[in-house]
Amino acid sequence: MHFIKKERKMRRVCIMYTINSSDKGRFEMSILQPKICATLKDYSLQQFIKDIISGMIVAIIALPLSIALAIASGVTPEKGLYTAIVAGFFISLLGGSRVQIGGPTGAFMVIVYGIVMTYGIEGLTIATILAGLIMILLGLMRFGSIIKFIPYPITTGFTSGIALTIFTSQINDFFGLGIQSVPVEFIAKWQVYASHWSDFNGEASLVGMLSLIVMMLWPKVNKKIPGALIALIISSIAVKTLELDVATIGSKFGTISSHLPTFSMPHISLSQVTLLIGPAFTIAVLGSIESLLSAVVSDGMIGGKHRSNMELIAQGVANIMSACFGGIPATGAIARTVANVKNGGRTPVAGIVHAMTLMIILVVMMPLAKRIPLTALAAVLMMVAYNMSEWREFKALLKSPKSDILILLMTFSITVLIDLVKAIEIGMVLAAFLFMKRMADVTEVNIDQFDASEESEDVNEELLLQEPLRHLGIRVYEINGPFFFGAADKFLSALKEMGEETAVLIIRMRHVPSMDATALHAFSIMIDMCKRQHTKIVISGIQSQPKQVLMKSEVCGPSGMMHFCETISEAIELAKLI
Repeated sequence: MHFIKKERKMRRVCIMYTINSSDKGRFEMSILQPKICATLKDYSLQQFIKDIISGMIVAIIALPLSIALAIASGVTPEKGLYTAIVAGFFISLLGGSRVQIGGPTGAFMVIVYGIVMTYGIEGLTIATILAGLIMILLGLMRFGSIIKFIPYPITTGFTSGIALTIFTSQINDFFGLGIQSVPVEFIAKWQVYASHWSDFNGEASLVGMLSLIVMMLWPKVNKKIPGALIALIISSIAVKTLELDVATIGSKFGTISSHLPTFSMPHISLSQVTLLIGPAFTIAVLGSIESLLSAVVSDGMIGGKHRSNMELIAQGVANIMSACFGGIPATGAIARTVANVKNGGRTPVAGIVHAMTLMIILVVMMPLAKRIPLTALAAVLMMVAYNMSEWREFKALLKSPKSDILILLMTFSITVLIDLVKAIEIGMVLAAFLFMKRMADVTEVNIDQFDASEESEDVNEELLLQEPLRHLGIRVYEINGPFFFGAADKFLSALKEMGEETAVLIIRMRHVPSMDATALHAFSIMIDMCKRQHTKIVISGIQSQPKQVLMKSEVCGPSGMMHFCETISEAIELAKLI
């Protein structure tokens, strides 16, 4: 007996802990307070040293990526570092994640390049500021949990599409084709490449291949120092020593500024806002999705819980400040965040150190960057494209149900051939329609067909259900599954079988967790039909949400027409009496 009491007590404690943990999770997601405020309360010297080391390592990783992504985005190399410094600082200072590292990412490269080609640098700056404001608004409106509602085939499809687009954009520099202006569109790119293939540069291609080989083999030598940095150093030395005919950052951009960025707020007019709100929305949506995905990944690695709404606000502020200091759009970088976690970073201090380290590199070492070959930077981005392609996940999804495969392939194709945001929009709409169809398929309306063994309230229920109810003028309908607009038609179709001789209609709703306005309208049609035929209605086993919907509405009809019972046994007994 003592053991049973102790076990019950332990169960109560476990239940309380589960509820409190769940509440804490929801609280963490909704609270608008930077994560740094919580992490510094019990901060130790040991963790501070780990954060410094991790921040410096991540800065070394971010250095070649920031430069490469800036050039590939159609802007000057230093703008990539400006972004990593300014945006990286504010994302860590104000963000809702313990370990998030922010900066320019490959996902933005395609979008930024298109905006620069269409609207120029000033247009990009204004679009980035507007995107930051949108992201702040999303955070204040508590939209941080939006990532939960994006199906996995969509995220895999557009991530793989972005990877292919990044790879395609690097063909010009990797093979040294020397094309001055590469089209934004995927097919147009390959058409231009084909027409310029006679300009193929063998020396540039060899240097690019050397860079790829170094990046693939270097992790076997040392996993702390990034292979991309070693590849850039080796390729730069090789081009300079051997005097190879290979384009470099210096030959394309001239002298690179090593000055710190200065604050400059652009003049924004209403006409510019109208023109650039579309690109701004694109940046905001992609930035929100990628930053929250990165935060979710890092949570799984450290067993933490990020504050998604605060993270969106921080991303918005970071993008505004990045634009005002001459940078480009930024978001949480999954690869750099993972590197931060693996190297011991556990607080936002690591991200701040990462930004400060890059600032020192900008001032001291930036002039040396002009010797970096463009083909080596292209190799770095090709490796980035490979790492983000998720080809294994893509291959595994091809074994999924046909509807998921359709969403995957459509999202991938639209991302590559048309536009990323359109891919997300169309993918979400298609996923929503397929989800509704699935819900409608699993929702059933049965007539006088039950599994009496599932009910445990009354031992005589099985006998009651075996009675010839139709001869008593009683019809029993059962709805199984969510009762929403996708299933309302099934309900109305089943009602057509109800004859005029029906005196009492029992609607069994024990397995209906929820109902919507369309289902309520179907109920209204049923009530009107029952009024004309003088049929009484008994609702059996209704759950709280559907009952509240019915009681708040005006469809229940006059008093005495609709009755509610807990069990089917009670409903049948009542039907016999009324």
